[in-house]
Amino acid sequence: MKLLQVDFEYHGPMGEEMSKALVELAESINQEPGLVWKIWTESESEKLGGGIYLFEDEVSAQNYLQMHSARLKQMGVLEVRGIIFDINQPLTSINRGPIES
Repeated sequence: MKLLQVDFEYHGPMGEEMSKALVELAESINQEPGLVWKIWTESESEKLGGGIYLFEDEVSAQNYLQMHSARLKQMGVLEVRGIIFDINQPLTSINRGPIES
């Protein structure tokens, strides 16, 4: 399992408006190879959008990051920050993280 953290400058709709506007995108993300789940992140005060993703393996996470970065750049996002992390499953389990061992 690999965790992908992505964030970028975002001035679009947030909150309920974002939820309504991006339903199709959210549904399409479920079809990405290796995706287990995604948590959507937003910060109106910092003008940031992004997400935390769990992928089955590093190749899937890297492929998604490459595709998503290109998609965001086509939408006018200049800089996409993406980091792929290993997960410490024993400690995550202690803190009830949504990770299956």
